[in-house]
Amino acid sequence: MSLKNTLFLHSSYGFLIVYFSLLCFSCREIPSENKDPKKELLTALEASLDTLAKVWYPKTVDSTHGGFWSDFDYKWDKIGKQNKMLVSQARHVWTASTLARYYNDPKYQQIAKHGYQFLRDHMWDSQHGGFHTLLGVEGDSLKLLSTGKSAYSNSFAIYGLATYYKVSKDTTALNLAKKTFHWLEEHAHDPEYGGYFDVLQMDGSWMLDVTENDLNYDNYIRKNWKDQNSSIHLLESFTALYEVWPDALVKERLEELLVLIRDTITTEKGYLTLHLQRDWTPVSYKDSTESVRKENFFLDHVSFGHDVETAFLLLEASHVLGKKNDTLTMGKAKTMVDHALDWGWDSSKGGFYEGGYYWGETNTRTIEDTRKVWWTQAECLNTLLLMSKLYPEEPRYYELFEKQWHYINTYLIDHTYNGWFDAGLDKSPEAEKKAKAQIWKVNYHNVRSLMNVIKMMKGEFELTDSHQ
Repeated sequence: MSLKNTLFLHSSYGFLIVYFSLLCFSCREIPSENKDPKKELLTALEASLDTLAKVWYPKTVDSTHGGFWSDFDYKWDKIGKQNKMLVSQARHVWTASTLARYYNDPKYQQIAKHGYQFLRDHMWDSQHGGFHTLLGVEGDSLKLLSTGKSAYSNSFAIYGLATYYKVSKDTTALNLAKKTFHWLEEHAHDPEYGGYFDVLQMDGSWMLDVTENDLNYDNYIRKNWKDQNSSIHLLESFTALYEVWPDALVKERLEELLVLIRDTITTEKGYLTLHLQRDWTPVSYKDSTESVRKENFFLDHVSFGHDVETAFLLLEASHVLGKKNDTLTMGKAKTMVDHALDWGWDSSKGGFYEGGYYWGETNTRTIEDTRKVWWTQAECLNTLLLMSKLYPEEPRYYELFEKQWHYINTYLIDHTYNGWFDAGLDKSPEAEKKAKAQIWKVNYHNVRSLMNVIKMMKGEFELTDSHQ
């Protein structure tokens, strides 16, 4: 081959190498304008749900006593007493059942079955009916710790059982849910004023005649009052029960709760009255002295997390009841979300504060609790995207949903040990070393939220269709 031809071939090879190198580089570097931010966000949410599910299960399954272990430190090592509270045990049943349906994975169904069997065999009161509130672990055995019953706690039993039936078709679980509903109907329901009493004696009787010195059940409720928290979760559980058992009385009680919560417990401004007397007269300390107001803050304040969560639960109940164009419920839900955004939202970093207060006749309002508690942030993520879907003409809902996810991913999710901190690190840096799990911190709030927003982004969420 001539020198001329050799030089030509070498130069051609060099050109081809440079050309293909540039071509490959251009393939790797996708221009930012061609990326789909919503697809990237969806991928991140799906990965987060997957990680959350795997850090909880099967680690929390208690094969010694049944049910689930309760207490884990920030590194997910077991700690503490490991008491078994009905609320958290039933929430595990709900979560595992929901994960089984979402992933179509029999592993989660087995975990849910394990939890259901514990509720059935150990937490149900065979003497008086209803579920016990709290069991203690003593070696290899269990000991009853609670001395009364709770409608709020029993509502979560219904929620878990109905959802487990949905995935398993195990009629014994559905029958136990029905039995619990009828127990609440007989013992906790108020036929005169409607709604339910939460705090009950062991046999289910009310506590209206207790002495003044014995009125306080704990810092959050008094025995002879009604309250928003048990009411909204009874609404939640009856919604789940009605989906699998469209019984006439369940429908009547579900509609009763929807109307009570929407029109009576929720104020015109758009926030829930936390506690009420039997006849639904609001309990308020606004006109009391400053010391009395502060002493009773947990009984009377604005809870932004409950407000935004309730907006979702009202819409969900309306949907399951088959109410079309329910503008009254839609309007109240939107008012609740807008009120929380207007007052309880941190416009700088994102996230919702824990509590505020309206002061006296002037209605001056202040944020009294600046923590950003984990469950509040989860519920608000879900409801913000729901509002975006229901009100697409208001783009701020989606923008705030994205900002809320950024807040959660930055300040609440532990990217070292997994799971969620109990409060955002921007306001509560000490939360980094606090327990990842305890009887009041399980996973139904954040699993439900992530699952719902993923379905909404995929266009697979029924609730966003029926109200448009």
